[in-house]
Amino acid sequence: MKTLREYIEDARKRKVAIGHFNISDLAGLGGIFEAARELELPVIIGVSEGEREAVGTKNAADLVRNLREQYDYPIFINADHTHSLEKIKEAVEAGFDAVLFDAGKLSLEENIEKTKEVVAWVRATRPEVLIEAELGYIGSSSTIMTEVPEGAAVNKEELTDPEVAARFVRETGVDLLAPAVGNLHGMFKNAPNPDLDIDRIAALRDTAEVPMVLHGGSGIKNGDFIAAIQNGISIVHINTEIRLAWRKGMERALAEKPEEVTPYKLLLDSKDEVRRVVAERMRLFNGME
Repeated sequence: MKTLREYIEDARKRKVAIGHFNISDLAGLGGIFEAARELELPVIIGVSEGEREAVGTKNAADLVRNLREQYDYPIFINADHTHSLEKIKEAVEAGFDAVLFDAGKLSLEENIEKTKEVVAWVRATRPEVLIEAELGYIGSSSTIMTEVPEGAAVNKEELTDPEVAARFVRETGVDLLAPAVGNLHGMFKNAPNPDLDIDRIAALRDTAEVPMVLHGGSGIKNGDFIAAIQNGISIVHINTEIRLAWRKGMERALAEKPEEVTPYKLLLDSKDEVRRVVAERMRLFNGME
């Protein structure tokens, strides 16, 4: 089996994207894994700091590794949105394949300084672990929104600057870059998310020279996904849509089985709904529509 780094490089060359989907429980993990196997595509499982508290950092790593080994399947795990070196260490030592150090809300100089510290430690400890960093603030919560998160980069002058990105990658040595290109975490309640700046993505591809990750994928229009992937995005993060699918499945189960009290029987509907949404996204990201 190829490494995660090799799968990302392959996606980059073929102008497709690997789906990255977050979980909070076994139902979500099961739905995502079933969708990936049906389509025979690599997949990345994400767990943020809060999700790791719910699932357990070591538990999450072990669950994904066991699936990879048992089925000989390219499923990987990323420590999503990690805000301290302490939490990075916890994930790396637990066996994660990748980590995202998120200092995107800090000043450029602070972001570079803290990211360099993370890169140095990871390289010295488990050099095979991929390190991603965020450059530009796009909000911090995978929820249903009624307004743009305070401080999020939405105007063109606030988006990630290609020359700044080049400097950031050069000085920190990160493997992956998550820029602000019009994307936002979460979904708007009654409207699509803002349009992505595709020209900015293309410029970042040419200057940063590392694979790029699109965060805040929930709520983005299909055409924007396709254009972003064609112009340099190699991984797409989806979380809010997964949470909505999980809830939709659970609400259906409770409505159809009002007397049911067995948790796993109720969770089957959540797993099926997650599988459906993930399969749709993975087909889109890989030009299979």
